Amino acid sequence: ILQRYINLAAIVNFGFTLQAGWETVGLTLQYVLYNGGPASLVYGAILAGVGSTAIATSLGEMASIDPTVGAQYRWSARFAQKWPEFWGLMQGMSRQPFLTAILGWVTVFAWIFNVGASLSILSNMVQGLILFHDPSYNPKQWHGTLFMYAFIVIPVLFNLVLRRTLNALEIIGGICHVLFFIVVITVLSVTAERSSAGFVFKTLTHNVSGWTNPGVAWCLGLLTTVFPITSFDGVLHMIDETKEPRKRVPKSMIISVVLNAIMQFAFGICILFCFGDYDTVAASGLPLVEIYYGATKSKAGATILVLMHAIIFLISLFNIFASVSRLVWAFARDKGLPFSKTFTYVHPTLQIPIPALLLVAFTCAALALINIGSTVAFTALVSLPTVALYISYFIPIALLTLRKLAGKHPKYGPFKLGRWGLPINLFSLVYIIFVLIWIPFPPGKPVTAKTMNYAGPLFLAVIVFALLDWFTTGKKRFVVPTGAIDLPENDKEIVENRHL
Repeated sequence: ILQRYINLAAIVNFGFTLQAGWETVGLTLQYVLYNGGPASLVYGAILAGVGSTAIATSLGEMASIDPTVGAQYRWSARFAQKWPEFWGLMQGMSRQPFLTAILGWVTVFAWIFNVGASLSILSNMVQGLILFHDPSYNPKQWHGTLFMYAFIVIPVLFNLVLRRTLNALEIIGGICHVLFFIVVITVLSVTAERSSAGFVFKTLTHNVSGWTNPGVAWCLGLLTTVFPITSFDGVLHMIDETKEPRKRVPKSMIISVVLNAIMQFAFGICILFCFGDYDTVAASGLPLVEIYYGATKSKAGATILVLMHAIIFLISLFNIFASVSRLVWAFARDKGLPFSKTFTYVHPTLQIPIPALLLVAFTCAALALINIGSTVAFTALVSLPTVALYISYFIPIALLTLRKLAGKHPKYGPFKLGRWGLPINLFSLVYIIFVLIWIPFPPGKPVTAKTMNYAGPLFLAVIVFALLDWFTTGKKRFVVPTGAIDLPENDKEIVENRHL
């Protein structure tokens, strides 16, 4: 059993820095420059901010009803009960342990891939900085893998030794997240030449990737704005260590998404007004450093500004490792993992699920090997977490929405949406479907082995793996993590999670 020690300020800052919205936008600019351009960055940030806030609000209501580390897969089991006859087919499917187990694997892999994406972005940043200072540097694919291994070690060690100082660390991280934002915006505003308003708000790039349709190009550029503020459910995995989770976790999710959405939108506007020479920036392996260099005329100054992104990104990576290790621990507790007993161990002194943490680290190390064989395949890891996480969001939101439509919603917790609940849930579902259409789309045309987006095939591989596990040993060991919450509000108190 984990100790509850995380206070309100810490859990809010945990989600706030975990997403690292404006920092991630800066380090993934190459995606939006390839498709969509400035118009996709500006208006995509608005859409992503509104859509992500709606999803976080929907999940926050569920977290207040049923605060549990397993979150999405546990909610899918608990909310899919006793449907009206019209929904009998869905009831028959969703109440089976099968769907819950598959969604558990999807959520676990989504978060492991999220770690892989963060490692890939940091690795690309380091190689971009080396190339910026030494144009003769010839980056090799295995270089990227080694850099990723170095970035795996840092958050793992920090998770082992800094758990007791997490409250203070998260507050410091949140302060730096805002302070660095102010510094970057100020430096760019003072030193950079200005782009025109027409460039910022009206330029739609659709002549680079091969997708000549402006609408398609704009939608494909959404990855830069959608990915950074996707991981708001990370705080859900820290529920067992958070004081008063029914009140504090929903606040953390919504506040962190709203603030990151505002900051990434403002940063995008600032970057575009201070963009500099478009061809030079677009041709760079790390466009962000070229923008900073064009503004400051100093390689040292540009490097320092990029390192501000890296510092917050490392704190974010620390939070992601902490979050996903708890998720793996929870899934093992429900016997979703093979050798589950091993991964439910929590160190009695450190109060950390060390085997689960190490499993995440070794799995990410194995994923990093993909970078040696195919940079194209590994690039898909940036879009794959978004695909998998959005699917994991869709199912519990859809099941709770159907409950509300049937008049069988469970008793609400301290945080509830009231009459706005159903519209927000429905908008969330529509937004998720929209994102799931475009994020796995091939980024370039004609579609070849080099331009293919492998997020779809990799996600199917996860499903195949989950199916193999289920039909071999999973169905014999998995315990459906559900309790009775069938009656409408005021008829029955929520029964806390039990392992049946």
